[in-house]
Amino acid sequence: MSCGPYDVVIIGAGIVGSACSVEFSRAGLRTGIIEASVTGGGTTAAGMGHLVVMDDSPAQFALTKYSLELWTELADELPPAVEFDPCGTIWVASDEQELAAARKKKELYDAGGVSSQIIDCNTLERAEPNLRKGLAGGLLVERDSVLYPPLAAAYFIEQAASLGASLHRSAAIEITRRGLRLADGSFIDAGIIINAAGVFAPSLTPELPVRRRKGHLVITDRYPGWARHQLVELGYLKSAHSNTSDSVAFNVQPRVTGQLLIGSSRQFGIDDAGVDDVILSRMMLRACEYMPGLKDLSAIRVWTGFRPATADNLPFIGPWPGRDNLFIAAGHEGLGITTSLGTARILADQVLGRASKIPITPYLPSRLA
Repeated sequence: MSCGPYDVVIIGAGIVGSACSVEFSRAGLRTGIIEASVTGGGTTAAGMGHLVVMDDSPAQFALTKYSLELWTELADELPPAVEFDPCGTIWVASDEQELAAARKKKELYDAGGVSSQIIDCNTLERAEPNLRKGLAGGLLVERDSVLYPPLAAAYFIEQAASLGASLHRSAAIEITRRGLRLADGSFIDAGIIINAAGVFAPSLTPELPVRRRKGHLVITDRYPGWARHQLVELGYLKSAHSNTSDSVAFNVQPRVTGQLLIGSSRQFGIDDAGVDDVILSRMMLRACEYMPGLKDLSAIRVWTGFRPATADNLPFIGPWPGRDNLFIAAGHEGLGITTSLGTARILADQVLGRASKIPITPYLPSRLA
């Protein structure tokens, strides 16, 4: 059985693939979406939903800033179920050395046009009274936001479908020069194929150097107002970008439901999706160092997920070398939620021959050469 023909077929209905489906559908292209499981049920469901500007590199800063601007433009259109909340981020400084690092971070943000402010210890205590006393202060980034990623992905798929896109519920097993073979025996005829399969992307593009990185999340019962901003320790940047060791960091997110989402942990070389009690204990102990009262709250769920990581902490966005019909949108690791809209936009720019708002060279798969 053959389906299509489509101008574009997107493999994966996570947050990145679903954002791509809307972008291409809005451009008037006949769009197909391939998803073997639940929309937004893979890596997307293991993300905290933090929409954040990050500055590990100029390219990361450019993509996250651009994407956050696109999310902000879209915010009023999102349904309540997506739980969009412009709560802002506080990068928490535990001592004067970290506060100095926060000031340097602010200088970079100022230069890049991102609004932020240094807050002292007293202001931090008033803003977040459940943080431990004696912290030095922090950096408040006002326009960062949070949302519920699985329903954001579902909303994008619904929008794409309303524009004529078709969703196929089967696993992709082979990319060819004419299209895509599915596990149900069907063949999808397509001009362009987008591999947005996240941690499964290398199974379809074997040379793609994307690694699985395991993470844990904990969500509590409802405690409205217990935390008011996304709270992240400044040391998170170092732990998040370690490519050689397990790491944990303080990262707590308020949800509009009144719940708290607690992270974060990262592990390489782990295939078991089960909860690792040792890592979970380390993660929660770290969280309680910053918010001691967390130990008295009730957790209602613990789960894990795998995130697609790259060696240089940048995603692959663009044509796969030597295959004029294959494009990659994978390797976003913990920033797929934030960068989904920017990824979709600059990928569509490349396919349609449009000028991109930000330079695309740092994200091209050809950087592997």
